[in-house]
Amino acid sequence: MDIEAVKTSYARWAPVYDRTFGAVTNVGRKRAVDYINARSGSVLEVGVGTGLSLEHYGPETQISGIDFSEDMLAKARDKVERLNLEHVRELRQMDARDLDFPDNHFDTVAAMHVLSVVPEPERVMREIGRVCKPGGKVVITNHFVRKTGALSVLERVLAPVANVIGWHSDFEIETVLGSECLRLDEQRPLPPLGMMTFLVLEKAPAH
Repeated sequence: MDIEAVKTSYARWAPVYDRTFGAVTNVGRKRAVDYINARSGSVLEVGVGTGLSLEHYGPETQISGIDFSEDMLAKARDKVERLNLEHVRELRQMDARDLDFPDNHFDTVAAMHVLSVVPEPERVMREIGRVCKPGGKVVITNHFVRKTGALSVLERVLAPVANVIGWHSDFEIETVLGSECLRLDEQRPLPPLGMMTFLVLEKAPAH
């Protein structure tokens, strides 16, 4: 999926995102935010979108959010202003493949339902690992392709139209688990029907 396709897709989705795909992904978003709130500290949300998660973070967190789509960010900024979300430190337009943050900067990095819609997800994962502090956590919710069953066939059929729908239906979990500096800490299926997966990765502590 190329970056211009992402921009076009999300400009189209932005006006209705909260009521459509945003609603479908609420379970995963709640699980991720609950986990992060138990940790507190500095948080980077990659692919913050329209800011659906922002009001649910605890006041003890310090949230930075990035997204490639200015249309999505405009809605997120409106939420921050309207709800007076003081724990949200910054919302910035940024390409997740080239994060404009120092190494080892955030206690937690969240990527909720975004890795299957970005170009070069392996590169995005390397950047996520780079900006996460040693001993920090990377929290991911995403759909991953099924290996067997009727739904696996449908996912493969939909794969060629990824640029149109703005989502890779055939996204493999190995893409996320391949980062050398991150190890799998937790993996759980999410309702409904285990279509989404909750992952926690830990960055290797500094020696």
